[in-house]
Amino acid sequence: MVFNFTDSFFYRWRYALGYSLIGVLLVGLLIFAGLYLPGGLSKDEMQSVVTTNQVSIKKPGSLAIPDMPYHVLQKLSLDLFGAHDFSIKLPSLFLALVSAVGLVYLLRRWFPRNIAVIASLIAITTGQFLFVAQSGTPSIMYIFWPIVLLLLGTLVTRELRWRTIWTALFFIAGGLSLYTPLSIYPFLAMILAVVLHPHLRNIIRRLPKIWIISSGVAALIILAPLIVALIQHPGLSLDLLGIRTKMPNLGHNLHTLAHLYLDFWNPSSTTLMTPVFSLGSTLLALIGVYKLFRSRSTTQSYLIIIWVICLIPVQLLNPDFTSVTFIPAVMLIAMGVNELISYWYRLFPRNPYARVAGLIPLTVLVIALIGPGLMRYIDGYHYNPDTSRNFSQDLTLLPNDTKQLVVASDEKAFWQAVANYRHQLTITEAPSGDSFALTNQAHQQLDINSKYKIERIVTDSFAYDADRFYIYKTAAN
Repeated sequence: MVFNFTDSFFYRWRYALGYSLIGVLLVGLLIFAGLYLPGGLSKDEMQSVVTTNQVSIKKPGSLAIPDMPYHVLQKLSLDLFGAHDFSIKLPSLFLALVSAVGLVYLLRRWFPRNIAVIASLIAITTGQFLFVAQSGTPSIMYIFWPIVLLLLGTLVTRELRWRTIWTALFFIAGGLSLYTPLSIYPFLAMILAVVLHPHLRNIIRRLPKIWIISSGVAALIILAPLIVALIQHPGLSLDLLGIRTKMPNLGHNLHTLAHLYLDFWNPSSTTLMTPVFSLGSTLLALIGVYKLFRSRSTTQSYLIIIWVICLIPVQLLNPDFTSVTFIPAVMLIAMGVNELISYWYRLFPRNPYARVAGLIPLTVLVIALIGPGLMRYIDGYHYNPDTSRNFSQDLTLLPNDTKQLVVASDEKAFWQAVANYRHQLTITEAPSGDSFALTNQAHQQLDINSKYKIERIVTDSFAYDADRFYIYKTAAN
């Protein structure tokens, strides 16, 4: 009896197994990143908490800020669970989960199922995705909004059912996305693709005009606080567009971009590990660029080409905004994988054994992209001193029974925000009472009265500056 591989369990259920693997891996990685790696808060996360603390639904003016949707979510998380590392990161973890699910569904719409599975596995295991997924800052929005807009735009153009609803949701998501700096560019790329591509123009013409007008009005209502803020502070528009008030050093920025994306021989680690994409992923993306120009007349190619053209000057002016390139890069990687597999199948169009044998190098390639990337992320953010020291564990280390915390002036805003969710905690710059705690920075700046003595010192696991809090009590007479 001849064994038929196509009748085997693994072949028949390969896609279900692949998507299950993506789901298990995604949830496990997000939990691991949220709870353990890097295991603290960066300065950007602390500043995000300060901004979130100023948001109030009762004060509409407080909503007129960049990344308003994210800060509202973070405010809700802090109100529900208090001020902890995990509650600060929870909105990003949730949005990362939604983004990953949306990305899988989007790739399934744009590519064959086998390509969607492979590209999804590569995307969710990249260090950049895992980093922004656990970062309690609005950086996850650079990934979330493009996926939402692309997915809704795809549903508008390809789904006959509920097309008007998808159109309304696209305009609403577009309005919300404009609160995030640089999000205007994927939105603009989609609008330009509709204007330039005849197939898309034909679809939009057939939509009920009343739905388009009413959806546009809804988007303007959502944007009302931001429009008011732009009128009051015109300079905010430059921040949203990623335009600097002073002309940057373009030569220096080009060198920075080369280091961020192409310096595979000298990887570095600060708050963000570089290079942003591995060598293998970059090579696949370059193959994707070749495929992109070969099929440039398609709707997807139109959109990606316009999007990349919009991002080139933005990246040149703002090289640190690496997250804005994540979704275009994933699409190019998917195109590269698709081109490799298609080329192999063209070599052996009728040989089933060669097709099955092609799975072996493909499996090795995927494992080579996923495994070292995960290990680099885990080891780098846990053991590399240049990276780990950029994340503070102070919020976790502060004793729960602390009633008074003495801080330095430049860290007061963060701790005051924390105190709003720890009602027994008082923040001050001058010690008083019978007992209090001092931060490391305050202890270096203040001369404590001799009537107090150190009861204990709270330390972290780092080799330097490990003395995080000094607990003082009144000295016995």
